[in-house]
Amino acid sequence: MTHQESLATECSKNGIRWHFNPPRASHFGGLWEAAIKSAQHFIRVIGTHLLSYDDMETLLSQIESCLNSRPLVPISDDPTDFEPLTPGHFLVGSSLKAVPDIDLTTTPFNRLRRWQQTQKLFQLIWKRWHREYLSTLQPRAKWCNSPVQLATNQLVILQDDNLPPMQWSTARIVSLHPGNDGVTRVVTVQTPTGLYKRPVAKICLLPVPSSSNEQTHDNMNNQQNDDST
Repeated sequence: MTHQESLATECSKNGIRWHFNPPRASHFGGLWEAAIKSAQHFIRVIGTHLLSYDDMETLLSQIESCLNSRPLVPISDDPTDFEPLTPGHFLVGSSLKAVPDIDLTTTPFNRLRRWQQTQKLFQLIWKRWHREYLSTLQPRAKWCNSPVQLATNQLVILQDDNLPPMQWSTARIVSLHPGNDGVTRVVTVQTPTGLYKRPVAKICLLPVPSSSNEQTHDNMNNQQNDDST
């Protein structure tokens, strides 16, 4: 009761007002409910495996770091800058990092110590969430239509299933290679290690578009409306 009174006094002093969603309306939450849904992957991976309090606390902290390491939007328009803005920047001022560890996903649990068992669960959760999260960033469309609106110097995420936890492969689009029908299915990307050709199906757009991409998309929509008129 004392804590509730002090919290109410502090909120009233700073002009903070609470607005709650209606009961049984989790879809009102939007982005934060989607993040909670992503965190629930650990329930499916753990299953009936028993964890101590310390192991569970460590695992939940690592899952939190994974979710807060996802790229959101480019930090700058510099073609040589491959670092995106992440939720970790709002928490600690920079992107979250993890120490590389040995891949334990194929090792049986009975051959691992407690710390290694926790790390195996963490790696399994990362592999599952990382793959499903990237699939949500890839819009689906018919092969005869352009599935995504791509532009040069655009920061994208490259799909790579072999990355360790909390590492993302980002790149800048250097050039587009449209086919005879005008649909771009292959692009050349610049990464910190060099130039590579990649199919559009293996490229994921950032969840928050930059202002330049939004302007390009709006101009294309206006042009299509003018043509239809």
